[in-house]
Amino acid sequence: MLKLLSNARVFAPEDLGVCHVLIGGGRALRIADSSEDLSFAGVTIIDLEGRRLIPGLIDGHAHVTGGGGEAGFRTRVPAVLPGQFTTAGVTSVIGVLGTDDTTRDTRSLLAQTHALREEGLGAWCHTGGYHVPPVTLTGSVRDDIVFLDPVIGVGELALSDHRSSQPSLDELLRIASDVHVAGMISGKAGIVHLHLGDGERGLDLVRKAIDGSELPARVFNPTHINRRKALFEEALQLAQLGCTVDITAFPVTEDEDAWPADLALLRYLDSGAPADRITVSSDGGGCLPVFDPQGRVLRMDIGSPSSLIETLRKMLGNDLSLERVLPAFTSNVADILHLRDRGRIRVDMAADLVVLDDDHRIADVMIAGTWHVRAGVQQVFGQFENSASEEQQS
Repeated sequence: MLKLLSNARVFAPEDLGVCHVLIGGGRALRIADSSEDLSFAGVTIIDLEGRRLIPGLIDGHAHVTGGGGEAGFRTRVPAVLPGQFTTAGVTSVIGVLGTDDTTRDTRSLLAQTHALREEGLGAWCHTGGYHVPPVTLTGSVRDDIVFLDPVIGVGELALSDHRSSQPSLDELLRIASDVHVAGMISGKAGIVHLHLGDGERGLDLVRKAIDGSELPARVFNPTHINRRKALFEEALQLAQLGCTVDITAFPVTEDEDAWPADLALLRYLDSGAPADRITVSSDGGGCLPVFDPQGRVLRMDIGSPSSLIETLRKMLGNDLSLERVLPAFTSNVADILHLRDRGRIRVDMAADLVVLDDDHRIADVMIAGTWHVRAGVQQVFGQFENSASEEQQS
């Protein structure tokens, strides 16, 4: 069925003004200044009355199988339900393994990625996890990326963290070179998505890898860069060298040596670092533990996909330009991940769209031309979501 989204204030992510967007076959077929030529028989017209239409958010780092496990088996976080993404405006997601790449592996991550695709989302994943050698399906990082369709890179490989394998420079270079070549062969992202912990070494190993090899800086993709203020400053320097760096939208208290995601993104954009080399992800489904000096968990929280739209709302509520901040949640993510038909509102690209209301909240979410959320109410439910809601009501 053809749909015409009329009178939409389109941010593609650049501001296109009020436009009319024709949707069919899961894609944007035409974007016009006038709806007259598009209002033909068989077209369902949805008048957005000037509300803002943006690309669907792309979450470049989520534990779709669930994260955790740092304090025993009972602390393994459950898998993230599809509706937790869609109601948060996330239309595409990249799954990762974290600390626990033992009871969870690339097989289970691939299975959950395929499940999310069957539920209608755009979904991809990385092979490996925190540790070296990376857990794989085929026995080879290079083969996983080249031959397994959803796999686009390696991650999240842990550095500067007591939970990591404490990889050497040679080990990091070997993995990065395999990923780089696999990306060239397959046309995929070919990146090493790097978890950064609280360790004082910070990004030192990444700088040495860039300075001491022929690998392009873009292969290295550090995340959690806002978890320490000194780490954030290091990341700014790496962005100047060609790395795309990733802010995590986790909760930050006033007394922490960390930047909340909204302030981190603003500081990055004001720093003069390349505006197209910054992204924001949720760590959705991941465990957010706090450790004592001996590495024991004191308390834990769980990351949520909704942290992305909450961060965006906070910035818009502070009168920041949507056109300025939106790329970090959409087009920049699509570019680093080589998701060529996502992250923008353009003719022939996937009709993954979000409508914002006047309070910067999510009104509607469309994925591949299908409404998953309308007027703030979830329309499409995952296989087990209706059962879960019925049990809660009973």
